[in-house]
Amino acid sequence: MRIFHHFNDLPADARGAAVAIGNFDGIHRGHQAVIDEAGRIARAAGLPWAVLTFEPHPRSVFKPDIEPFRLTPFPSKARHIEALGVDCLIVLEFDLPFSRRPANQFVDDVLVRGLEARHVVSGYDFVFGHDREGNCELLLQMGARAGFGFTSVSAVVDEAGAIFSATRVRGELVAAKPRAAAQLLGRFFEIEGRVEHGEKRGHTVGFPTANLHLDEVLRPAKGVYAVRASVGDGPTAKWRDGVANLGHRPTFAGDDLILEVHLFDFDGDLYGQRLRVALVEYLRPEKKFDGLDDLKAQIVRDIEAAQGILGAIEDPAEATNASLLHRQ
Repeated sequence: MRIFHHFNDLPADARGAAVAIGNFDGIHRGHQAVIDEAGRIARAAGLPWAVLTFEPHPRSVFKPDIEPFRLTPFPSKARHIEALGVDCLIVLEFDLPFSRRPANQFVDDVLVRGLEARHVVSGYDFVFGHDREGNCELLLQMGARAGFGFTSVSAVVDEAGAIFSATRVRGELVAAKPRAAAQLLGRFFEIEGRVEHGEKRGHTVGFPTANLHLDEVLRPAKGVYAVRASVGDGPTAKWRDGVANLGHRPTFAGDDLILEVHLFDFDGDLYGQRLRVALVEYLRPEKKFDGLDDLKAQIVRDIEAAQGILGAIEDPAEATNASLLHRQ
């Protein structure tokens, strides 16, 4: 998948695409339906298949002091979009001047003259432009005049009739329900980052950990999780079972929120490497222990519980791929 951070002067084979447009934080099953519809149209008409999205997320621009809420920071979002089979990802910088662009000007400048879009696909509730004045009706009307088709994808719902949404995903993660979040996402929720040097207390108690800071990612419920983790991407990446604590390490009077990951049967050096950690199941809340012996005994119990849970799940390479888990 090719990634472009501009809409002008695209190569000829990236213009004239069927384009799915949206913020797409999470790339949940509703988002996947929108992107897949653009792909279906592209394949039927012999067009490039593109996704148009915005970075940073508009919410963080309008409310810069908001608590971290992102489900998929850009590297993760791009990876999951690529896994769907998309040809081109166009990423536009979203800032306050961009937000003041009138909706009809956005259509003319970006979709018509820049992308030369042949077909545009969005979710039923997509809005854009200054004061959110642009919507599906405007895209349909302007497309008819400018020569591009438009498709609005209806809400995608689960078996109970509830709409797939990023808000629901966030709610399940904060409520310590990663399996429920995975059903909405079509894959396990991941926290990704570069392994940093910590205080090496894990080595002291016999369970070395790789430490990650969450940065702009949503804060799931604090506690201990059964996890799967992978170093790097691509065919050489190997998923490993593990257990992780997300919290402030109250036994050691810690302050920063850190994800501490212990991988089973692994003794390599992960410092400085990028780690993807999929939260599979919530085991227990974080707690303060009276001493190291109590802590070590609990870690052993956590490992045993995680091994039992992870041993019953399908291949991790499939379970973390948006195109393979629980797709409709």
